Amino acid sequence: MEQNEMMNGMPRRERAVMYKREYNCCQAVLMAFAPELGMPEEKLLAMGACFGSGMGCMEETCGALCGAQIAQGLLKYDNRRMNPQASQLRAEFEMRCGATRCKDLKGVGSDRGVLCSCEDCVRHATEALELLAFNS
Repeated sequence: MEQNEMMNGMPRRERAVMYKREYNCCQAVLMAFAPELGMPEEKLLAMGACFGSGMGCMEETCGALCGAQIAQGLLKYDNRRMNPQASQLRAEFEMRCGATRCKDLKGVGSDRGVLCSCEDCVRHATEALELLAFNS
């Protein structure tokens, strides 16, 4: 059975986690929204290739949040600025995960430990975008 067939009927957040097994966090979120985005999977993977691990160094924004922001733009852009929507998605993600920067989420340099695993970041980013893009 192919991976896409196996994921039919699975909640999108869990499909994103399945994609995380092969791809970075950003790519996993983009792939979870691939049917609605209407773009070739290769393009989505290329778009998200440089956003994994907090842009490759854990110092920047979580790749899952970046993927959700890219998908939000592709889904909702109507020739107007999207700063309010971007801010709302960031806030929803931070509320669910505890931070937005990869390093902070993984507890690097902190005695707080891991705030949110990569799988949960992907799951929460997907849920937050679903909430804001399809329920508003």
